[in-house]
Amino acid sequence: MRVLVAMSGGVDSSVVAALLHAEGHEVIGATLQLYDHGAATARKGACCAGQDIHDARDVADRLGIAHYVLDREQRFRSAVIEDFAASYAAGETPIPCIRCNQTVKFHDLVELARDLGVEALATGHYARRLAGPAGPELHRAADAERDQSYFLCATTPAQLAFARFPLGDYPDKAAVRAVAERLGLAVAAKPDSQDICFVPTGRYHETVAALRPETALPGEIVHLDGRVLGTHRGLGRYTVGQGRGLGEASRDGETPLYVARLEAGTRRIVVGPRAALPQSTIPVREMNWLIPPPTAPLACTVKLRARETPQPAVVSWDAATGRLAVVPAAPAIAAPGQACALYEGTRLLGGGFIARGD
Repeated sequence: MRVLVAMSGGVDSSVVAALLHAEGHEVIGATLQLYDHGAATARKGACCAGQDIHDARDVADRLGIAHYVLDREQRFRSAVIEDFAASYAAGETPIPCIRCNQTVKFHDLVELARDLGVEALATGHYARRLAGPAGPELHRAADAERDQSYFLCATTPAQLAFARFPLGDYPDKAAVRAVAERLGLAVAAKPDSQDICFVPTGRYHETVAALRPETALPGEIVHLDGRVLGTHRGLGRYTVGQGRGLGEASRDGETPLYVARLEAGTRRIVVGPRAALPQSTIPVREMNWLIPPPTAPLACTVKLRARETPQPAVVSWDAATGRLAVVPAAPAIAAPGQACALYEGTRLLGGGFIARGD
């Protein structure tokens, strides 16, 4: 096959390119330059900027394959970074990796792949694309600890049909690094990239405040019963379920308090005991389906955060409103702006973004 490989400069995508090349495919590498934030380009664990582009080019040169660098800084800024800041300003907790996959990586790279006349787009994501009776299916990776199917929940059926994930069956990252060493790739010991690559210091609130200063303005911390308990240092520092950073409002007597919701309009943070936070029904917007949308309630498992185990739930799809109602078997804490991924066994059925309750 003629395959376009998304090469970030890290070990995973480099191994993908090398494996496909060794198998005899005609491989073309493509690297997206997404930002150039000074310290971020030199920080260990960054990606898609600075040294990473050079690393991707070096791997391509070693393999003797064509390599393209696509400048997508402006698109990444508008579709991912500004969306990230706007989400915090609205009192949500965004997940920019999904937005990046949805808007820049898969959309733009699939377009490039078709322009180049290639037959598939391969990435270093840990997920499995399996043949099903109705076409390609997206499944969780063999390595549950590194599975990235959650971050691919906005991948459309057309994109999935074009995509390949060669690392999905590897048992762990050590096995992938061993392949990199065997193939003589200089990136074999390179540190993993961070989830939010464009935040140079790891302090999200600083990046958000630079774009949306209102997220750094102080406001009241209010108990669910209406009592004002203290003040906070800006909505950009908090998320639903958080217990740290509340200062004098961290406890009500002997009872620890946690963020129950963020009110962007009033700049209020509403807190309560942990038992008051779980929701019995969770609304989901911007649903992307990898199966025909169900016309009746569907029993499945759902994942409401990246680092949690899928839990049983029943979901109901309302085509008229474009909303999904998720009823978990046990009430669950759900942060607006995070993704909700739906599974049947290891198969990803689709996903969307958690919305505010009515």
